[in-house]
Amino acid sequence: MKYKDTAEAILKAVGGEANVASATHCVTRLRLVLKDEELVSDAVVKNIPNVMGVMRKNGQYQVILGNDVANYYQAFVKLGNFGGEQPVSTEKKGSVFGNIIEYIAGSMTPLIPAMLGGGMLKVLVIILPMLGLLSADSQTISFLSIFGDAPYYFMPIFLAFSASKKLNVTPILAMSVAGILLHPNFVQMVADANPMALFGAPVTPANYGSSVIPILIMVWLMKYIETAVNKVVPAVTKSFLQPTIVLLISGFIALVVVGPIGVIVGEGLSTLIQQMYGTAGWLTLAILGAIMPFIVMTGMHWAFAPIFLAASVATPDVLILPAMLGANLAQGAASMAVALKSKNPNTKQVAFAAGFSALLAGITEPALYGVTLKYKKPIYAAMIGGGVAGLFAGIVGIKSFLFAVPSLIALPQFINADQPANFTNALIATALSVVITFIIAYILGIDEEVQPSALENVPTGVSNKKKIASPLKGTLLPLEQVNDETFAGKLLGEGIAIVPSNGKVVSPIDGVIASVFPSKHAIGLISQDGVEVLIHVGLETVNLNGEGFTSFVKEGDKVQKGDVLLEVDIASLIDKGYDVTTPIIVTNTQNFLDVLPMNEKATVEAGEDILAIL
Repeated sequence: MKYKDTAEAILKAVGGEANVASATHCVTRLRLVLKDEELVSDAVVKNIPNVMGVMRKNGQYQVILGNDVANYYQAFVKLGNFGGEQPVSTEKKGSVFGNIIEYIAGSMTPLIPAMLGGGMLKVLVIILPMLGLLSADSQTISFLSIFGDAPYYFMPIFLAFSASKKLNVTPILAMSVAGILLHPNFVQMVADANPMALFGAPVTPANYGSSVIPILIMVWLMKYIETAVNKVVPAVTKSFLQPTIVLLISGFIALVVVGPIGVIVGEGLSTLIQQMYGTAGWLTLAILGAIMPFIVMTGMHWAFAPIFLAASVATPDVLILPAMLGANLAQGAASMAVALKSKNPNTKQVAFAAGFSALLAGITEPALYGVTLKYKKPIYAAMIGGGVAGLFAGIVGIKSFLFAVPSLIALPQFINADQPANFTNALIATALSVVITFIIAYILGIDEEVQPSALENVPTGVSNKKKIASPLKGTLLPLEQVNDETFAGKLLGEGIAIVPSNGKVVSPIDGVIASVFPSKHAIGLISQDGVEVLIHVGLETVNLNGEGFTSFVKEGDKVQKGDVLLEVDIASLIDKGYDVTTPIIVTNTQNFLDVLPMNEKATVEAGEDILAIL
């Protein structure tokens, strides 16, 4: 199905242009704010070809389309005026902490491709000199370092854009405020370490490159600043006076109030941590190993710079870098566990790349924002693994003799000829972090992006083996051989296909009709034991708009195995040039251990068992 066709089907299923308040997208999802979500059937949307699933979350109706979502989004927005900058509903349910995490993760999600790319380039910067392919001081390595660092250093600007889209703040003004924090002249003023003041108010010296929290707070505040300024500025001067006042007020608050909060809290935290270490070093390292992801997220880890930078000058670091060793590797291990556990190919792809970056180079942002924080359960596993590794590091007194971002490649930073046991202990801490985190993250798993069907009242059976019968008489075909990437790639789930010899389609299960596609070419069912089945008669047959199809059921009908669902004029479809191959998909495959073909015969009769669900 082409992008335009899918977009049109989605728009129709969600109630048309009149029901869409705004449309945006992230890495895998088309994110819609609908005026009335009750008009939408999840089952209908899920059965649209190329749609992998749906989610209703924090005021958004999210249609999961995979890595190619940008093309679907471009096709979608051409269908109407959807106000792309419309904010997500602020009437959110749930805890304050949960909403904050959702705001952070939602704003960070669009940045993940850049972070993954930058992280992998930084891995190359480490690997290429090690392999002798390039000199460590070559200009090529210098340029690759710039390429890899850029997505992280300018993260406040990127975040300003994505957060402003969520909160309906003018994007270019939000990005300008982030630019103030990163302006070269301001960076130089900070480097000069001279007292600074803005309209007499003190400005705390701080480096905001790669920071996250300050700009997220500022964009949230700008939502109210813009509203207030809009009310008092005369209409005749709004075009130039409103942005001037908003930028002036926001810049002042950013430099004088919000930005320094992280610095002040960070310096206080640094002092507290050092005092704790003097009293109970083992406990301090355990706490640091567990909470380091959140310290990095706020940018307050730079408050520890005097401690860990000393490792490259004179005094070995026994505090920050040893704690970061466990924390960084835990992020990587948690991501790898998610990559192996998940059944969603997009999640696997992102998690694997993020885990590789964290383990090999200590670049944890892709793992933190794209996997562990996003799915919540992996962050708990990473905190436990990082905490245990930190506890061990504190007990044995692991020291870092060089400043490098702790990772597998950077382990030599713990080597010292006079203290051979130090490196051995670092290896043990590494193993503790990776193994413990991986096991816990794998056991906990994640809540996959594909939700169960909206028809949740269907009872779930207790048997451990469920069977799906053939809805058609015809020739069996492995799903991989279907001439459609959506089905062949199993993006909608596991299953099998049939090339029908007649057009009588019967129910393959006892259950409920979840959906009948408007063009009648596809029917979704839910069995009494919770198996969701999609019967998709032919490929691209949605274009026929129901011609050649006669439906005998409607959404909500109860059916028994063998009941007639559809009659299809197969000969007419073939004459029109359509491929009549019919995939039978278990769309909630992720809820089961496996989906296996049962019938080894080349041909099958309607009603014969063809799939076993374990």
